[in-house]
Amino acid sequence: MLKNLIAATLYTALSLGAIPAAAQDMQSVMELRDGSLQKLGFHTEPKEVSALPFTTMDGAEETLADHAGKLVLLNFWATWCAPCRKEMPALDALSAEFGGKGFAVLPIATGHNPTPAIEKFFETAQIKELTARLDPKGAMARDMGVLGLPVSILISPQGQEIARMTGDADWFSPSAQAIVTELLNEYGLTNDDSVVTH
Repeated sequence: MLKNLIAATLYTALSLGAIPAAAQDMQSVMELRDGSLQKLGFHTEPKEVSALPFTTMDGAEETLADHAGKLVLLNFWATWCAPCRKEMPALDALSAEFGGKGFAVLPIATGHNPTPAIEKFFETAQIKELTARLDPKGAMARDMGVLGLPVSILISPQGQEIARMTGDADWFSPSAQAIVTELLNEYGLTNDDSVVTH
């Protein structure tokens, strides 16, 4: 409880004290979209994200506020979703390249996704960097307005949605890496000095 209260307080302080993403020049980031990343849509104004909890594979509760201070790529997926499975190795490679540099990839399996099925898929696809999270009843996905899968959402270090894409993408393409690099630079997250780490 105390951990959640501290995280929520820190999250609020970051949100109030930081420059909103819309106030920054996102034009240079948008120009980096190429190939499958062309469908990544940046918002003119940042949007609020869900405060609903999701869980780790061992049942511990988390919220997006627990990841405040990092640029987050939130990915809603499911084991039965072929496009989701297709893009997961690229998300894993992106996490391997940029994780720990103020950046986190959060794959959240939404809906009915038995733990053994997730573990088997991660093993078969050789997913080594990512840690799956669960939204078993799909409540968080609904709260975030997710209507199909996969959906990838970029969340600023201040905890606001700045971009969204429905459908799979090559998240380790030169375009994806350039977008993440540019955003990390814009938010001043070029090393391991993020405010909250997990």
